[in-house]
Amino acid sequence: MLADTLRTPPDGLAEALALVDGLDDALVAGLARIDEERAAALDGLGHAFAGSPLAGRVADAIGKIVAGTVTDEHLAALAGARLALLGAAHDALQAGLDAALGRTRDPWTAPPLVTDSGQLLAGSRSWLRELAIAGWRGVDHDLAGGAAQAVQALLAQPAGRRLAVLLDGFAAELRAAAPVATLPRVPVRRWADLWSRALLLSQDGRPGAASTPVDGRLVILGVDLHEHPTAFRAQAHALLETPGGAVRLVRASVAAAKVDTISGPAAWRMLSAFPIFRGVLAEHRTVEVSGMALTPAGDLIWDESRAAAGGPADPFTTARVRLGAASASPVAPLDRHPGVLAEPVLLEGYTHAGQGFDLGGGVTLPLDLDRLPAAGPLTPQLVAASTACLGLLRWDGRWLLQPLAVQAVVKRKPVTVHAGDWALGPTDAKAAKAEAAAGTAVDVLRERAGRLLRK
Repeated sequence: MLADTLRTPPDGLAEALALVDGLDDALVAGLARIDEERAAALDGLGHAFAGSPLAGRVADAIGKIVAGTVTDEHLAALAGARLALLGAAHDALQAGLDAALGRTRDPWTAPPLVTDSGQLLAGSRSWLRELAIAGWRGVDHDLAGGAAQAVQALLAQPAGRRLAVLLDGFAAELRAAAPVATLPRVPVRRWADLWSRALLLSQDGRPGAASTPVDGRLVILGVDLHEHPTAFRAQAHALLETPGGAVRLVRASVAAAKVDTISGPAAWRMLSAFPIFRGVLAEHRTVEVSGMALTPAGDLIWDESRAAAGGPADPFTTARVRLGAASASPVAPLDRHPGVLAEPVLLEGYTHAGQGFDLGGGVTLPLDLDRLPAAGPLTPQLVAASTACLGLLRWDGRWLLQPLAVQAVVKRKPVTVHAGDWALGPTDAKAAKAEAAAGTAVDVLRERAGRLLRK
């Protein structure tokens, strides 16, 4: 059944994504430069929402924008329509995958809304409106730098920091590409995603943060490592066994800032504030959690004071026994996007076919080997020699598998390798030597930072 799901996309998926592409193309040229072709694409978007609760707002916004009037309300309607289309695509893909895997998913519980005090969000809406009017091709250094004041105002308020980080990162990408008119290729979908997400987070009455304390035993299946020139994050995908006997899929993340000269295994040193997290990854142990906060979307807010390392646990054995019966968390409305799909799976019984796994029935699942981290021992060669794989099913125009751990036969000996095996330092001699040299740089930078803070 999984092979059938991977082979056949949901009905209407291509048409929904084509409507999104039409809106994204209008943002490339700018809403002040709507020609006949782009006007027709926006008109098609409006027709797609006929009969829906958004019908009136979307049709009015498109009509006014094509006529030359662009307001915050019109842009919010466009961003909402775009989110609805991508959300529908996400839901169709996820529903098909859940059915194929026999995975149940909890219903979404909406958190309370947060209302803005004063003009905290007005600055971000103003900058995002200027971007939409100018279009990506109209972005220069002045326009890209226009978010600075809004970012500073948002950073001053804890409730605004999520939006502040998003705006800051988006503005940094635009500054690096400015003037965009000279750019040979524009990341159309990515910038439209960032713009629409920021715009919706800039609305008054947005969903607030919510969480509930949970107790139980956490068994980590694998870790997804995200390395950026200025940040390093480890996101563990795990099973939470609660006292009542229920098992649910959750995520737990830790992160730290870094400089771009620190990379590979040395990046783990930046997570020195999380010894329990690193230890259970490297030693494949369970975690006893007590009163740790869990969001409605299934994210554990990691707190070392509420975690204790438990006994050894084999992730592959756990996945074989318990993953199939685990319930999954719902996805927050603003996060419903095909690009965020990352469903843990255990695959066995496949054969290798080039850069993919042949699952039988004429279905080959491509591998997302570009996501293999430099901070771990998992390599394309080990994946190619694997007999079992724990990974994340992702969507990027097609289903892909990101390996998190493999069981393989190397030189006639069975081996098990996980992406987080080097959380306490490399076990490979060559990698350990390189990490030791890089670790010296980490120590020097920390000493200098400490000296600056003491002055």
